This record gives sequence, C-alpha cells and structure tokens, in this order.
Amino acid sequence: MVNTNNRLSFIARSTLALSVTLALAACGDNDNDFSNVTPPEQPAPPPPAAEPVPVPAFAAEGTLEADITWTTYGVPHVKADSLEGMAYGVGYAFAQDNLCVLADQIVKYNSQRAKFFGPDMQPGSGDSEHLINDFGYLTLGIRELAEENLPRMSANSRAMFQGYTAGYNKYLADTPIEEQDPQCAGQPWVTEISSVDLLTYSLGVALLPGAGNFLGPMFLAAPPGESYLPQPASSASSEITINIQPDIQLPAHNPQEMGSNGWGLGSEKTTNGKGIVLGNPHFPHTGNLRFWQFHAIIPEHLNVTGSSLMGLPGAVNIGFNENVAWTHTFSTAEHFVVYQLQLHEDDAAGLTHTVDGNKRTIYAKPLQIEVAVGAGQTVTLNKTAYYTNYGPMIEVPGNFDWSAEEAFAIKDANLPNLDIVDHWLAMNMADDMDAFKQAFKDYDGVIFNNTMAASADGQVFYIDDSTVPNLTSTAINELTTNPLLIGAKQAAGFTVLPGHLSAFDFDGPVPYENAPKYEGNDSVQNSNDSYWLTNLNSPITGVSPLYGRTDNQQSLRSRLGQKFIENETGSDGTFTAEEVESLLMSNRSYLAEDILPSLIQLCERESDTPVMVEEESVDISEACDALADWDGTMNVNSTGAHVFREFAFQFNNNPQWEVPFDVDSPATTPSGLKQNETSLQQFARAVQLINAAGVAPDAKLGDVQFVERSLPDGSPSGEKLPWGGAHNIEGGFNVFNIVPGNNGTMLPRHTYTPLPGTIMSAEASGYHINYGSSWMMVINFTDTGPEGRGILTYSQSRVFGDENNLDQTRLYSEQPQLREMYFTEEEITANAVTSMTLSSE
Repeated sequence: MVNTNNRLSFIARSTLALSVTLALAACGDNDNDFSNVTPPEQPAPPPPAAEPVPVPAFAAEGTLEADITWTTYGVPHVKADSLEGMAYGVGYAFAQDNLCVLADQIVKYNSQRAKFFGPDMQPGSGDSEHLINDFGYLTLGIRELAEENLPRMSANSRAMFQGYTAGYNKYLADTPIEEQDPQCAGQPWVTEISSVDLLTYSLGVALLPGAGNFLGPMFLAAPPGESYLPQPASSASSEITINIQPDIQLPAHNPQEMGSNGWGLGSEKTTNGKGIVLGNPHFPHTGNLRFWQFHAIIPEHLNVTGSSLMGLPGAVNIGFNENVAWTHTFSTAEHFVVYQLQLHEDDAAGLTHTVDGNKRTIYAKPLQIEVAVGAGQTVTLNKTAYYTNYGPMIEVPGNFDWSAEEAFAIKDANLPNLDIVDHWLAMNMADDMDAFKQAFKDYDGVIFNNTMAASADGQVFYIDDSTVPNLTSTAINELTTNPLLIGAKQAAGFTVLPGHLSAFDFDGPVPYENAPKYEGNDSVQNSNDSYWLTNLNSPITGVSPLYGRTDNQQSLRSRLGQKFIENETGSDGTFTAEEVESLLMSNRSYLAEDILPSLIQLCERESDTPVMVEEESVDISEACDALADWDGTMNVNSTGAHVFREFAFQFNNNPQWEVPFDVDSPATTPSGLKQNETSLQQFARAVQLINAAGVAPDAKLGDVQFVERSLPDGSPSGEKLPWGGAHNIEGGFNVFNIVPGNNGTMLPRHTYTPLPGTIMSAEASGYHINYGSSWMMVINFTDTGPEGRGILTYSQSRVFGDENNLDQTRLYSEQPQLREMYFTEEEITANAVTSMTLSSE
C-alpha cells in the first residue's frame, strides 16, 4: 500500500535523523573530562524467552491416532498429538461426507477422465472435453511436479498430506460399499489415494484462475502445418474412430464467477473494542468447490475451526483460533501472463523464437493417455505438447494463432505453488496479528484470494497476497502507457506482453512488501472489486496494475457493503456481532434502495397502456401493482421481488442512470433512474420473461426461488425448499445464483435451463439455486474468548439421505440465520452427538 501520510512520516523521520547527526557533529571539540564519573549500575538482562516448542509433524512411532467428536449438524472436532494424526482424523471425517467428490477430482487431475468416462463430456458429441482435460493437465505437468517436489516440501506439509490420505483410505477400506455414497460406491475409479495424488490435486486447484482455463488452447497448439490431433499409439487401435470436434473459445478470467464478501472490524468499529470478522464466500453448492466445516486441535499447539475447500489436508481456509479470525474473497488480480513470441525467420518449422536477439527453442514433449472406447475396452492415444522458456504454447483460432511469424505461450505464477499448506497452517497457528502477517511474509500460498482479518485486541489487516507475476518496472510502464498493450488487454481480458524481450518476463510472484495491504484498528472489507477501496477513507494506490483497477465504478454489492460499514452502525457508531449478522441476513437490494421509488413512479404513469416489445403488446399493470407492494427485500415472504430482479437484469444491459459515476463519490454513484422510454421497455421486457416462465407477478419469492437436491442418479428429488437471498444483479449482499453448466465433476445432477437473458427457468417456474453464500460466519472476540456463529447453507454431507445432507439447508430455508459454533471443550462435550477414536493399528 502506498499511503501519502506514511510517505510524509518517513520523510520526517529521515529529516530528524539527519538533524541529530549534524547536531552530534557540531559537538566535535570534546574538552570535557568524564573519567571520574561512575556509570550507573546496569540491571541484569532478562533471561531469553523460551523458544516455542514446534508442533509435532509426524505421529510418534508411526502409529496414527485421532479422537473425533461430531457435534450437531455433523461438524467433526478432531484432536490428535501431531499434524499427521490430526490430518488423519480430518481425512477420515471428510471422506465420510464427500468421498465421491474427491475421488472424482483425483481422476480429473491425474489425467484419467478419458480412461474411465470416454473422450467426451457428452458421450458421442465430439466435444472432446475429457481428452482436453487429460492432455491439458499432462501438458501442465502437475503430476510430475508433485512426484518431484513432495520429498522436498516441509515436514509439516508432508505430514499433513500423508495423514489426510491415510484417513481417507481408512474410511474407504473400513466402510462397506453399501454404506458409502451411492453416487460412486464400488466404481472402478474410486480407489485408495497417495500423497502424490493429493498434491497433484492441490497443484491443479492452484491453476483454477489461470492456466487451468487454457487447457483447450494447449490442446490446439501445434506448429504451422502440423496437426494437433492425438494419434493411436498402435496400428491395432487405428481402426477405432474417435470423433474430435472441440469448440475452443477465448478463456474467461473467472469462468465460475467465484465471489465473496469479507469484513474485518477493529477496535474503533466494534462495541467491545475487540475484533469482528464477517466471512461470506459465494461458491458453487455442488461440485469440486464445496466448503466443509471442521475443528482441528493439537493440545498446546493448534486450536482452529472453520471451513475449507475440499482436499486441503487439515488446514482451515476461513475461520478462527483463540487470537485471530480471517476470511477471503476472490481477487481481481491476474496470476498469469500470455507472451507473444517472435518466431525466427530461418526456422521454417516454426520451432524457434527470439529473446533479446538470441534464439530460443520451442521444444516438444510426447504425452500419452488411455481412452475408454467401449465396455472394458481402452485405446492409448499419443499427442505432442510444446513449450518455451515461458511455459506451454497455446492457440485460439482467430485470436492467438501459431503462424510463421508469431506464436503464444502462457506463464502462470502458480505453476507450481508448493506453499499452500504451509501458508494456511501458519495462519491457523498465529498467536497474534504480527504472527498472522508473518505467514504472508514467509509464504505465497494464498493462490487467488484477498485476505481480511481481525484480532482479539482489535487490529485489522487486509492483503491481496494472491500469487501475482512480479513484473519489471519496464513491463509495468509499457503495460500502462503503450496503447497496443492496453488495447490487447482490453480485448483479451488478460495481460499479453511481448516475449522477444527479457525485460517483460517475470521471476516469481510480487513480494509481500509490494502487495496491496492495509492495517489499522478501524475496518477492512472486500466484495470482489479490487483492493482500491478496502478502507473507504484510505484508498490504496500505487501497486502493480495486475492487481486490478483503481478509480473505477464499483459493483452494487460493493456499494451495499460500504453503505453497511460506513452508515449503518449501531446508535453509538460501532458494531456488535448481532448487528453484523443482521446486516448479512437482511437480504436487501442496493439497486432497489436507489431507484425503486422512481421505477414505481414510472409504473404509475405508464401502467394503463400496454408496451410494445419486439412486436408483442405487454400489459405491465399487474407487475406494477406487485412492485408497489414489494417490501424491498429478497426474503421468502417478499411478494413481487422477482419483478424487480427481472427488471434489474434488463437494466444491467443498458443502465439508465440519472447521475453518472463520479470518481470522488465511488460508493454512491452512479445513481438515480431516468424515467425514459428505455427504462419502460426494460420493465416491459422483464414482464415478458416473467410471463414466459409462467410465474405470477405477485408471487412470494419463496415460491419462485428454491433449492432442490438431485437424487443419486442425477434426477430431481422433487422437494423444493423456499430460499431467501439476493443476487448480484440487484445489488444484493447475501447472494445466490444458478450454475446451469458443468460444476467441475462427473457426478450426475439436474439443472433447469434458464430463459435467455435471465436466470429464471420456465421449466422450474423460478430460480433453482445452486450457487452463492456457502460458508457464512460472524466471529466476535470477547473477554472470555472467541464466539462464532456460522452456517454451511448446503450442509456438511453431500450423501443424499444422510442426516447431515439437508439439516442446515432446512434451517436456512425456514429463516435465513446462522447457528452457534462450538469451540471450547465444554461446548463440544455439551453438544456431542457421537465420537470415536481412530487408529491405524
């Protein structure tokens, strides 16, 4: 963070130091005699502080043991004497709830999708998704990197990988198939896993915001005149035809729309003068990005609880210990650079490029996978991948072509990222805010996240320490001033730099000192805009442009969060934990609070006359009446809420703001609705879509927005739970959405196809929620320790019919709310449901 006040204070200190030096120099003629002066007796130095005993990494004598107590809602509290033993218990408990998801992901990142499921995601379609997946992760080399680097990792990381996989494998070995999740029980791809398998998975997850989105372009990359198509490894296999017709598009920066809200409130903002943290990640409710709650305890070393994405072996992603609480949001930062290569004219094969005038070879690497082509029958396919000093070659027809003159390669700062476990473990073990910050100085494992934290003594801290390429000053200057590079980034959606000059290359991620950060005792927040307005009163500027934009219009959700923090404290200007939770669950709409009165006025003036939309006459009168009766929130009993949401979708396509964006008022502009023909047409188009979905304008939101689980075969369960919550489009904070496409796994599930231009489905007669607020928590430090409330909206277990498959989901459906989190021994004992001692003996 570059802060003017900090710069001025530094100058002042420098000037003061210089003045002191000059003053001492002026006393050079030392005529005084001090030989008869007895110096005062110095006190004895204090004994050195005892070094903390390091946490035991591996279990004593190789025997793994963990005590697991499950409290209400299926939350496991795992106690052990070592990191390996703790991870052993966590891996076992996780497998009980989520066996199929992790098994599926091990197959995915080990490049075995085609081996078990054939070449296509949609069998026979020619989409080649499984071929692209398998050859893509082989091109990235994550399995090789795992095999090479696992022995070199810290003892703590190795112990946790080893313990977690042992626990997972014990559950698989000890649990009869008929008691396992029926979606995968007994399948040939559900097998024991190793530490290498789990590290391979971890390295793959680190590439989700970067090179992991370029598997298709890697699949297509081939020199001019060469075919990218895989070839059978043997002549016997050549008689088998595989239809390959991939549709490769330019990758998006955040294709899964991962988002979140996060706050850290310090002593100046809290009623009791201690820290409060709000965590509110918005992630898919199904698939490979599910959170899961647990509590890890190693007496005298570790006591941490919260939630993590699957497969992190025993460390908590978002949670708290006795001293610090923290949360994360998806960063706007970029984690890779695409380099445009100049090919050398003397190499007709197109396999030589230049850097600083010197020749560099584009080298080939043979790859091989197995592909299922029938029941019990596989063939082996060979393919060639190509690499440069930057990384793998990519090709997107019409955008990034490999021609005789130029080609393109991608370099990802997270390839590989071996710090993930050590970084989160260091956060988990932090005994104060200084130790928490030290985790970010020591490691670069927070792969794509902003971090917000608050401590028991009321300090707050923000940092975007996601892994960002550490560009040279030359590269940054050109990227921000050269019209060609600026235009290329705008067109592609990511940074494209010249590859013929080494000055544009990077070596590692941006160091801690240069990452955007803020620390103080007031507040930090983020709702997926950039770092710029983390603290509205102290904007952050002066960091690498790869971290995101400044001076830009903020999302409606960011503006609602800022409105909460700045304007909606309690009567004394501070927050209690109850007030924070109330704001989180209020299900308000920023857009409605800004423009609803004006929209109702437009309705009252025009509702008697049908509006022509695409040659259809649309009667808006009933929708106008419903809008007038709406309470302005997105709660289950709110009538007409969907009418405003559908208008918001139309408004977003061509916003009719009365007051434009003003960089000096970024949290309150743009604002106001123009009551013009465009706004009227947008409202009528919204009514047209509501009619097409067969939904009454005055329906309650709970009758229109729902959660419905899939049966093990992927068909709908038929039980639709009413769901309160907003959407980004209307400026909600507690946000939910639909994900109609691939959820990252092969596990069957049902979805309902939305109508064009909305997330409402005619088939579902509403919104089938399967994305959004997932692990929600509010942590409050008190005189007696931390107190937490949280909820996992889709519940702990993904096993259909399990008692913990729908319990928290029903709780939220009845009334959006959090529940108590149990942290102390007394709380755990009082709320225990079942327990066991797990042992490898």
